[in-house]
Amino acid sequence: MTNAPRFPEEMGLSQDSSLERDAGRLDACVGRLDEARKMVSSVIFGQNEAIEQTLIGILSGGHVLMVGAPGLGKSLLAHTLGKVLGLLDKRIQFTPDLMPADILGSEVLEEGADGKRAFRFIKGPVFCQLLLADEINRASPRTQSALLQAMQEREVSVAGYSHKLPEPFHVLATQNPLEQEGTYPLPEAQLDRFLLEVRLGYPDQDEERRIVTETTGRYPVRPRQVLQADDLAEAQDFVRRLPMPDRVLDTIIALCRECRPESTHMADIRDNVAWGPGTRAAQALSLACRARAMLFGRFAPSIEDIEALAVPVLRHRFGLTYGARAEGFTARGLITNALEYLQEK
Repeated sequence: MTNAPRFPEEMGLSQDSSLERDAGRLDACVGRLDEARKMVSSVIFGQNEAIEQTLIGILSGGHVLMVGAPGLGKSLLAHTLGKVLGLLDKRIQFTPDLMPADILGSEVLEEGADGKRAFRFIKGPVFCQLLLADEINRASPRTQSALLQAMQEREVSVAGYSHKLPEPFHVLATQNPLEQEGTYPLPEAQLDRFLLEVRLGYPDQDEERRIVTETTGRYPVRPRQVLQADDLAEAQDFVRRLPMPDRVLDTIIALCRECRPESTHMADIRDNVAWGPGTRAAQALSLACRARAMLFGRFAPSIEDIEALAVPVLRHRFGLTYGARAEGFTARGLITNALEYLQEK
């Protein structure tokens, strides 16, 4: 843990007696999370920001959309996280001919030893704790929507019966931004279910050299389990119990409202944004800021956390007009400008 005050009075925080009692467990939890982050970084090189953001998404109890060119380690990152966090992970390769039953499961008619017939539900790959939905935009909208209830409700309905998913349950979906032929863009309702959109870029020259050297040798690095599923559940509980300073909460609300054309004071957003982030975006940013603070050994989020997470939390919740895209406006640029505008007020 850092030497920062646990509940700094200058931030307007009242002491949480339950967290004070659990301070030892919280310290141990932060230590395990730091060890897990370092373990993932020992396998995935040159993607430290993506690793941190993906961990933050999982700590917040949400789902993560990973966007990047092929060969940058999106699938390896998901598998490594499953191993390090002690979660049961499964992978689905999305293709145009994939059907909802291939994800959720289906009922089969079986005949017992007594000659009686009955339906038995065979669980699909969605029944896991960490699901890698590889190239999710290659599947049809019907199949994409099969994940919608699972992501939001943590259960699926088949033949009129509901089936609970394991806990915790997280979806890490990947998307290839380069090849658009034969793909189906995710609808806004499903994009909004992803807490973060993580972008994986190309590594720098030194990191790329390290990647090639260490992954083509005889003994590549293997991830080691650091956490149990119960440890992750405890960490997610601590995230929701961390106090939120009024100044940070007010900034989150103001930022989300400033990014909407109906309530903004900025002409660029009013003229170039068709629809902005909803209230779920403010909830997501609040949780993500708490998770980032805990990941770095702090007991309360700060404005620094908003600056680090505003773009990955909000950019996939933006709808730019056709004219804005033609003129080169981007969600990232508009979010950054809105944050700067609030800081100057």
